[in-house]
Amino acid sequence: MTDICSLSLTALCHALQTKQVSAEEAAQACLTRIEATEPAVDALLLVDAQAALAHARELDAAGPDPAQPLWGVPVTVKDALCTRGMVTTAASRILEGFTPFYDAFAVRRLREAGAIILGKANMDEFAMGSGTENSAYKKTRNPWDSTKTPGGSSGGSAASVAAGQCFASLGTDTGGSIRQPASFCGCVGLKPTYGRVSRYGLIAYGSSLDQIGPLTRTVEDCARMLAVIAGHDARDNTSAPCPVEDYPAALAALSGDRPLQGLKLGLPREFFGQGLAQEVRDVCEAAIQQAASLGAEIVEVSLPHTDAAIATYYIIAMAEASSNLARFDGVRYGRRAPDVKNLEELYVLSRSQGFGQEVKRRIMLGAYVLSSGYYDAYYRKAAQVRRIIRDEYLSALQQCDLLCAPVSPVTAWPLGSHSTDPLEAYLMDAYTLSLNLAGLPGLSLPVGLGADSRMPVGLQLMGPAFGEARLLAVAHALECALPALGSPAL
Repeated sequence: MTDICSLSLTALCHALQTKQVSAEEAAQACLTRIEATEPAVDALLLVDAQAALAHARELDAAGPDPAQPLWGVPVTVKDALCTRGMVTTAASRILEGFTPFYDAFAVRRLREAGAIILGKANMDEFAMGSGTENSAYKKTRNPWDSTKTPGGSSGGSAASVAAGQCFASLGTDTGGSIRQPASFCGCVGLKPTYGRVSRYGLIAYGSSLDQIGPLTRTVEDCARMLAVIAGHDARDNTSAPCPVEDYPAALAALSGDRPLQGLKLGLPREFFGQGLAQEVRDVCEAAIQQAASLGAEIVEVSLPHTDAAIATYYIIAMAEASSNLARFDGVRYGRRAPDVKNLEELYVLSRSQGFGQEVKRRIMLGAYVLSSGYYDAYYRKAAQVRRIIRDEYLSALQQCDLLCAPVSPVTAWPLGSHSTDPLEAYLMDAYTLSLNLAGLPGLSLPVGLGADSRMPVGLQLMGPAFGEARLLAVAHALECALPALGSPAL
């Protein structure tokens, strides 16, 4: 087996269990690929080759274990997730050198399933950004075109998967931060239902919005990853005590020549209006027509408050960020400013030096909307509109089985093109963030390349709460019917 890194996670699992490939060979292949591609991509903040190879040798010595669904599979993890004994910074200077003594719930589940963690993926600082350009350490580049953004904030995770550096990665999604980079990099990315995956060990940005999910090469790989990380966790009081379905097995539920027969796909008219790039529209409409040819009934639905979602999301997200990031003060852990004269100066200098520009902007805006005299006008009103948005999604999903729309109005934009006007970048999240407000699951499926940009385009499938099994099954049927996207020429 000459090119291990070209295999899907599912194919690698079979090769590992049948001893066609050893865990050490798989880990070494990925480390070699990282060495070859990192100069062009800059997807990873940390690579722990020694620990990865040591773990692989331990697995090989014990032999393949069918009870471990990810036995010997090399993966990466977004730097927002705590990893025991491995530096975790959330791509911020204020956490430089911080080494957790415990694993996040999702990371622990990966280890228990036999996965080999290669390293930590780059991200926008504290997950605040849409291009992985706000990292304090480096800017990640899109493997399809190194002049373009990989998306964000989980851009390092998406780029790592697309570049063949690993077989899957964990990201986090607060307003589209899994789905948008998955779309830009030609990966499958899933934001589970809020509460489906425990947030224990996640360095929080917006606690009522954040959700951990997988980025993979195929839908089947995504189903395997979700089956591992999903489940109730008593340490997270937002974790839902719902049984975990057999997601890989659910893919077989839709089969035959017309696997989507009897299924209704709803197209929100607000997602196909002004602002949608023609090349994105063309690719998504072709994929929707393919779904119709597989038997799906296409109906139009409406989400009237979509235009209010951006303002609602950023008010809520920034308010929660200002609260969550108050703990990083230079006292307990992380960066501490030297030579300070008093406690106030310690706070001011530690936070001024440790936080980047975008993080400071969001903390200040969040503190403003929570302040006396403005709370009712901004935060309370945003919370009310959030409920209306959720109700509109639930109403639309009563008219159809799943919703279907573009992930982003555009393909990956040039690096630095939104650096002078952050509001431009905020507007790019218009098609993803309302799903986080509603707490519902969404999946980004690569469905083609833009005619002009020749960059990947993602189609977003959205479903009811805890409806990941059907979401994955429909995506899998569509994936099998569409031409393969191919791989970036690195």
